[in-house]
Amino acid sequence: MTINRALFDEVMVPNYAPSAVIPVKGEGSRVWDQEGREYIDFAGGIAVNCLGHCHPALVNALKEQGEKIWHLSNVMANEPALRLAKKLVDATFADKVYFANSGAEANEAALKLARRWALDTAGEQKSQIIAFNKGFHGRTFFTVTVGGQAAYSDGFGPKPADIVHTDYNDLESFKALISDDTCAVMIEPLQGEGGIVSPTADFIKGVRALCDQHNALLIFDEVQTGVGRTGDLYAYEGLGVTPDILTTAKALGGGFPIGAMITKTEFAKHLKVGTHGSTYGGNPLACAVAEAAFDTVNTEEVLNGVKQKEVLFRELLTAINDKYNVFSEVRGKGLLIGAVVTEQYKGKAKEFLVASTAHGLMSLVAGADVVRFTPSLVISDDDIREGMARFEKAVADVVKANA
Repeated sequence: MTINRALFDEVMVPNYAPSAVIPVKGEGSRVWDQEGREYIDFAGGIAVNCLGHCHPALVNALKEQGEKIWHLSNVMANEPALRLAKKLVDATFADKVYFANSGAEANEAALKLARRWALDTAGEQKSQIIAFNKGFHGRTFFTVTVGGQAAYSDGFGPKPADIVHTDYNDLESFKALISDDTCAVMIEPLQGEGGIVSPTADFIKGVRALCDQHNALLIFDEVQTGVGRTGDLYAYEGLGVTPDILTTAKALGGGFPIGAMITKTEFAKHLKVGTHGSTYGGNPLACAVAEAAFDTVNTEEVLNGVKQKEVLFRELLTAINDKYNVFSEVRGKGLLIGAVVTEQYKGKAKEFLVASTAHGLMSLVAGADVVRFTPSLVISDDDIREGMARFEKAVADVVKANA
C-alpha cells in the first residue's frame, strides 16, 4: 500500500485539505516527513504538543499505563483519573472535574451544566447564553453555534436557541445584552482562532462584574490558552478574574486526546447521576499521559520559561519586520503569538504558512490576516532562532511574490 496525499482524497471525508507533507517522526521541536526532510515545529498541533514530540515523561507514562489497564467504563473509577482530577483541583479555583475527550466535548459539558443549573435554580426563562463574535468553542452543534463564526454553524438546519453574540472587548454592547434571563457567558480569555486577541482589563473585569450582577455563570474556554500556554498555568490567573466554569483540553494531554471541565461544587451538583456522560471520558491511558504533562508544565521553571521565550519570539519577529514591513503588530501572550499582516497583505496570511512549510517550518494562521505561532512550551532558544531564520526566508519569498 502506498501511503501518500493522494490516498487521503481516496479514503477520507473531504472536510480537511491537508498539505502534501506527511510527518512520520518527531523529537522535541523537530519533525521529519516521509522523505526524511526536517521541520522546526512552531505549530504544535495547534497548541496541543505543549512538550514537543515524544517527550520522555509522556512516553514513559503511556508505556507504564499501557501495561496496567487501558479502559474502564464510568461504572468504575480509575486511579489515573482520580490523581489527575485531584491535581487540577489543587492547582485551580475548582472543586470538581468532569473528563471528556476534546475541547468541544468539555465545552458541551460546560454549556449543558450552565443550562441545567439555571433551570434548577431559576426556571426555564433563564436560558440565554452570550458569546462573542469570532470566538471558537468547538464543532459540536451546540458549541459551534455558541462560537461566533456563522460560517462554521450555518448549513446544518435549525440551531440551538437563545444564543446571542456581541463584539469582544466591547463592554457597552455586552452590557446591553446581559439580563437576569442570561444563564451563562462563554468567553475565551484570549481569542485564538479569532485572531489572537487579548482582552482589555476593563472588559474582562466588567464581564465578570455583570455576570455577578445578573447571576449568570462565567465560562472560560481555556482549551487553547490553558496548561501553561500564556505563561500562567491557566490564563485566568494572569487576568485577575476567576470564572465559575473552565474548560481545558489541547495541551492537557500533550498530544493524547483528553479534555476536562472544572467548576465549583455549588454548580457541579446540578449534573446529577445520569444527566451527562462520556464513554472514554476519564480513560486511564489518557489521564496517565495528561498527569505527566500537567506535572511537567506546572513548574516555575517551565512557566517562567514561557514568558522568557515570548520575549525572544517578539524580538526576532520585530527584527524580521524591520526589514520587510509585512506585519502591523505582534499580539498574544506567552507562546500564543499572532503576527497581524499589513493592509498590503490582507487576506494573505496563508501565503506565509505555505512559504514557511517550503523552508522547513511548521506554522499556523488565525483567520486570513494573522500568522499564528504555538510551539512547544519547552522549545529551546536555538530552535526558536533557527525557526525564525527559516521564517525570514519565507517572508522574503512572500514579499517577492507580491512585489
